[in-house]
Amino acid sequence: MSEILYADDEEGLRQMVSDFLRHAGHEVRLAENGTQALAEVRRQPPDMVILDYRMGRPDGLEVCRDIKADPRVSHLPVLILTAQSSIEDRLGGFEAGADDYLAKPFDPRELLARVSALTRQVQRVLDRNPTTGLAGGLAIEREIQRRRDRGDAFAVCYFDLDDFKPFADRFGFAVADQAIREAGRSVATTVEGRDAFVGHVGGDDFVAVCRPEDAKEIVLTARARFSQGLPRHLPEDAVRAGVYVARDRQGVEREFRLTRLSAAIVTVAPDRWTSLEALGERVAEAKRQSKTPGGGGIAEAEL
Repeated sequence: MSEILYADDEEGLRQMVSDFLRHAGHEVRLAENGTQALAEVRRQPPDMVILDYRMGRPDGLEVCRDIKADPRVSHLPVLILTAQSSIEDRLGGFEAGADDYLAKPFDPRELLARVSALTRQVQRVLDRNPTTGLAGGLAIEREIQRRRDRGDAFAVCYFDLDDFKPFADRFGFAVADQAIREAGRSVATTVEGRDAFVGHVGGDDFVAVCRPEDAKEIVLTARARFSQGLPRHLPEDAVRAGVYVARDRQGVEREFRLTRLSAAIVTVAPDRWTSLEALGERVAEAKRQSKTPGGGGIAEAEL
């Protein structure tokens, strides 16, 4: 469950709401006023903040504005509780950045429902890579667990871009960003309509989880799509040459081919599963193999 910071200057209401939230399985931290609430948020950000509208200065709206103005904690969901039920007060709460608004008196069951809804909403946002909008690490782990629970064999296709650091150094962050987006689009478009899942691990690394019989076709198609899409983002002379000059990791200037999408395919049999760490090691080994001379940019393995 979530850790919730609840700020209210009424002791009785603080106790009632905190007891109810704790009974529902949440951890609750309490603040008696807006100053304490801000101090608690900055000391150790909770998963969610519930604020009373009228609790002196700073009031709930001012605290909400401060939270949403701070990039370190602006993602925190904020729920405003208030006895003020006019449309103007509600609009004031939303203009301050509040994610939801609940008028007093309220049914504790509705409060709990709103807390749960906000928590789910923020989790979905946080578990998306901001560059591509694709699902992130936790969602990838959940998908692998879901496949395991089904008891069927599945394949993990791990993609990344070859020599991406010198590519980014040569063409700049804007082109590098476009290359990452192009890679994400290539993989995501390829799996549409299939029993498959796409996630963005981070940087230039992507994962597709699919049926073993679909893995090779997904990899070949995604690689071809990326190679066709990348030139749109590059200077014409680089596209014509197919190569560029940049420094390698040792600082030596040399010639590189335009980046391409490499892939490692690891087929997972349910009866051979040991751990996510073991899968990661097998994928890393296959990924290295895909990049060896003569590897063709694709390597296949089993777990």
